[in-house]
Amino acid sequence: MKIEILFPEFCNLFGDMFNMKYLKMCMPEAEFIETALDSKPAFVNQDINLIYLGPMTENTQEKVIQKLMPYRDKIKELIEKNIVFLFTGNSIEILGQYIENEDGSKIEALGIFDVYSKRDMMHRHNSYLIGKYEDIELVGFKSQFTMMYGDNTSDYFLEVEKGIGINKQSKLEGIKRNNFIGTYLLGPILILNPLFTKKLIQMMGQTPKIALEDDVMNAYEERLKELKKLN
Repeated sequence: MKIEILFPEFCNLFGDMFNMKYLKMCMPEAEFIETALDSKPAFVNQDINLIYLGPMTENTQEKVIQKLMPYRDKIKELIEKNIVFLFTGNSIEILGQYIENEDGSKIEALGIFDVYSKRDMMHRHNSYLIGKYEDIELVGFKSQFTMMYGDNTSDYFLEVEKGIGINKQSKLEGIKRNNFIGTYLLGPILILNPLFTKKLIQMMGQTPKIALEDDVMNAYEERLKELKKLN
């Protein structure tokens, strides 16, 4: 069992690297590979069970796009082969068609999904979210300078109960295609959402056991109850 963490020295905003720290507690037998930005991704030549990428600065987004562009077809192939991906925060944007700056200039992205993103660096959006994935509710938070646009009705991740989707007019959050999951949701979501963490482990073909189960379940249930009370 191999899990690759892409570019952790840069793609680590909002404490989201704790997604992987918690997953290590849940899967102590797994091998975790940390790939630096100046290194060749392990997924190119090795069989990887989960590929993780966390949120990053806008400048880093452009560097990550340049880094992964030569492997675009490989990423598409792995998605089609049902390899598990988890991209959190604005990392999902690098797989769209482009990222548009305030002046209208566009940064070409990997073009794997038919969506695009628009930056508004003078206005940060912050909100909480409750959303439904299959039979479970997820909770988390958003903090972003960008919104995503395009049609994700056939491959969204969450149906939003409270909060916004990929933009303020949408109630469909993120992208899920096969076993690829990309979401703006922060948290870190694996700690905040133990039921989803179990599903993610199951997607990798493993028996879903999670660390500190009683504690994280109690915290999840309390947080869900409190968020549902908010307007």
